[in-house]
Amino acid sequence: MKQIVVIGAGKIGATIAHLLAETRDYQVTVADRSADQLARLERHPAVETAEVDVADAGALERLLAGRFAVLSAAPFHLTVAIAEAAARAGVHYLDLTEDVRSTRRVTEIAETAHSTFIPQCGLAPGFISIVAQDLARRFERLDTVRMRVGALPQYPSNALNYNLTWSTDGVINEYIEPCEAIVEGRPTLVPALEEREEFSLDGVTYEAFNTSGGLGTLCDTLADKVRTLNYRTIRYPGHAAIMKALLNDLGLKHRREVLKDILEHALPTTVQDVVIVFVTVSGWQDGRLVQETYANKIYAGLVAGRRMSAIQITTAGSICAVLDMLATGALPSRGFIRQEEIALADFLENRFGALYATPAEAARLAS
Repeated sequence: MKQIVVIGAGKIGATIAHLLAETRDYQVTVADRSADQLARLERHPAVETAEVDVADAGALERLLAGRFAVLSAAPFHLTVAIAEAAARAGVHYLDLTEDVRSTRRVTEIAETAHSTFIPQCGLAPGFISIVAQDLARRFERLDTVRMRVGALPQYPSNALNYNLTWSTDGVINEYIEPCEAIVEGRPTLVPALEEREEFSLDGVTYEAFNTSGGLGTLCDTLADKVRTLNYRTIRYPGHAAIMKALLNDLGLKHRREVLKDILEHALPTTVQDVVIVFVTVSGWQDGRLVQETYANKIYAGLVAGRRMSAIQITTAGSICAVLDMLATGALPSRGFIRQEEIALADFLENRFGALYATPAEAARLAS
């Protein structure tokens, strides 16, 4: 039984702990600085808690000593401190961060570490890169890679057409920070909330716009190999216009805590959500310009005996799948691993990765 530390006792951290504990293959310690947050965790014989402040480097390193891996489900600004402690303790490190600067620092830490470092193991960045690279491998020469992901309420009922389903800090960061892209073959930065587009899927109209972090490391992986590469977040129409007014016209991009307070007190949370994954790749096959598309919707539902939102299922399921692959030797035991280095088929065959399977994929896996 492998010893795992999960940093962060919020919704995603609690879900990760539950999924891992239910396998009976992992003993999980959930760490958080908030005793109240830890007290809310559901009791499980394979889960224990530890009240630890990530800012206390010594206490964190002592907690990690002798463990197999640490999984960060903490806010993005704590990423680097956790990665540094993992390197000092010699344990494997996985995280969910979408923050570009934090991931660059994790990459540097991994260069001299004696364990494996796998950042951005969630939905986007994370699974979306695995899908995009799987499609890209089918082409002799690439032209365009477009990645679209959204976590949306099934029943929108406010002007933003949105409910809180994930980290408020993470959402705000994605809406403010510059976005990596490749335009006409050149890596560049484009502004968040811009380049809005509309598309339809299953008869429903959505909008999509630039947000930060969703590409993960694909800009580096596909540099000099693609003319256009971009990532955009999916929302219902009208969302982007209101967020731009709040962030730009009212200046709340410079007052993040105020915006966070407004959103968390004005928008209800929901577990009735849907995650949409939509990836389109075009390029040349046998001398012809061809397009291939991956489209998937994952809904809230019962998983491991507990009702979970779609964002919980996809985010926690993804990092658990990557950990599982690392634990079983399917991934290297040392070095930096990009999400796009993980084969989609291997991911979906994993017991946690199977949560992403489309009906057709689920039928194939069951046969």
